[in-house]
Amino acid sequence: MSLPDAPLRYELMKVDAVTGARLGRVTTRHGAFDTPAFMPVGTQGTIKGVLPDHVAATGSQIILGNTYHLMLRPGEKVVAALGGLHRFMSWPGPILTDSGGFQVFSLADINRITDEGVTFKSHVDGSVVHLTPQRSISVQNDLGADIIMSFDECPRADAPREYQRAAVARTLRWARLCLEAHHRPQEQALFGIVQGGTDLALRDECARTLIDLDFPGYAVGGLAVGEGFEATRAVLASVTPTLPVQKPRYLMGVGFPRDIVMAVAAGIDMFDCVLPTRNGRNAYAFTASGAIRLRNSRFTSDSGPIEDGCDCYACRTFTRGTIRHYFFAAEMLGPILVSLHNIRFFQRLMGDIRRAIGEGTFDRWRRSDPRAAMGPSSAEVAAASAVEPSDAPRAPMETREEPS
Repeated sequence: MSLPDAPLRYELMKVDAVTGARLGRVTTRHGAFDTPAFMPVGTQGTIKGVLPDHVAATGSQIILGNTYHLMLRPGEKVVAALGGLHRFMSWPGPILTDSGGFQVFSLADINRITDEGVTFKSHVDGSVVHLTPQRSISVQNDLGADIIMSFDECPRADAPREYQRAAVARTLRWARLCLEAHHRPQEQALFGIVQGGTDLALRDECARTLIDLDFPGYAVGGLAVGEGFEATRAVLASVTPTLPVQKPRYLMGVGFPRDIVMAVAAGIDMFDCVLPTRNGRNAYAFTASGAIRLRNSRFTSDSGPIEDGCDCYACRTFTRGTIRHYFFAAEMLGPILVSLHNIRFFQRLMGDIRRAIGEGTFDRWRRSDPRAAMGPSSAEVAAASAVEPSDAPRAPMETREEPS
């Protein structure tokens, strides 16, 4: 494949006649991916428990790495010395790294926030770290992902408007500093991040200012942190039409199938979430007829696959009863198989979404396919809380971060 003239090229192929759903393709220096796209999350340089070739076999075309975690361990200089993030992760295709901002504000013991950056204690060894916009970009330049993100402030969903306004001002200041600090603009595409909580006026102000800075792509951040489905829908309905038509749009940290379908209808192109692997490690499997918990005793002698009709390796090769046994025997293969199935479930969902947009049937598809209504029920909340102590989310919808 010939290299694109710029580090990223977006081709808009079709817009749904009824909704804002878009069919497109993004080309980077490490290959292309079709949109709408779902990115499995490789927090510390790996999709937890799943080999890279198995990830590729699920239909995943782009994956995500985490700047915060890789900066703290093993360090971006080590990753660079080992050949960069693509070689480090043994992933030849496109990679996106987030800025570290979300993790700083959700995981770290923050000592101080100023217009210059954030000072916090590392969750790894307790050392004091000062992360600035310039430092975030420097780390991401060393890691070498195809798409990198501006450093932003991600307030809590319930933060007062005065704080949200201050966070937007700081995010915009940091966006300009990130552009100035970006030393690999011909190789890495830097996205701006729209913040503003659920305040539509703040979101609009933030989006329009970022558009004036002419980023290669734009993300909507600060959602999936407990604000609720309808609030998320309202924000996307307001801000997404403002974003440039000929550039990719990324909704960070979302989410459940219902959230993805809603966001696609609003015109979003890219998604990431830890749900497939985090829930998979806890015997929680997504299926078109609803989520199932494979530790349940009713699966003890079940000879069927996780999901009838699924073409993933787990469903083609193992039974529900076998996988249940692996979990109770504390065998690693259980979490691996369910994680693999869940990633494939999400990629099949994205493939069907793209197909429906291409055929002009997306609106009808989203009203008839049961997956389009799959959101966080009580079972999902239980699954989210049934994780390692360091992996517990702040709210049921907060599904982006996957700590060690």
